[in-house]
Amino acid sequence: MIDVERTKLDGVLLIKPSIFEDHRGRYVEIYNEDLYRKYDIDVKFIQDDISVSSKHVLRGIHGDSETWKLISCLYGKFYLVVLNWDESSPQFGEWQSFVLSEHNRLQVLVPPKFGNGHLVLSEQAIFRYKQSTSYNRAGQFTVLWNDKKLNIWWPIKNPILSRRDEGNENI
Repeated sequence: MIDVERTKLDGVLLIKPSIFEDHRGRYVEIYNEDLYRKYDIDVKFIQDDISVSSKHVLRGIHGDSETWKLISCLYGKFYLVVLNWDESSPQFGEWQSFVLSEHNRLQVLVPPKFGNGHLVLSEQAIFRYKQSTSYNRAGQFTVLWNDKKLNIWWPIKNPILSRRDEGNENI
């Protein structure tokens, strides 16, 4: 069972899987193609990826024009930002944030032409995403996490960044 909610960004969905918990621990089904299709999530995912990062690491904001992503947190906790980067959309430049963790098991479905970035809030976190296309670094866009025009709020001011996310795109 899942609960699916629309977000303030058109096309972005918040998915709440059912969590079964007893004295032994927790059980969560994190993906079931037939169940997701019942909620009109008819995306063919072809690749699963994870990134493992330490506290205060910020990854992103990245996206492309083709890829759907289903994002979840396997371990730890992170702050996720999803940004509409579709220039033809009236919501271009709008963003929304979510906190995903191993406890709440929330998932966010991110459509093509949206970017996403995340900041690790726990000592370590495992960020998981299913993708509808194979990874193509050359086809991606990068938006600076602290672009003043976008006014994205982040929980810290000095995250740990890659050279790419510092604005050195060609490195």
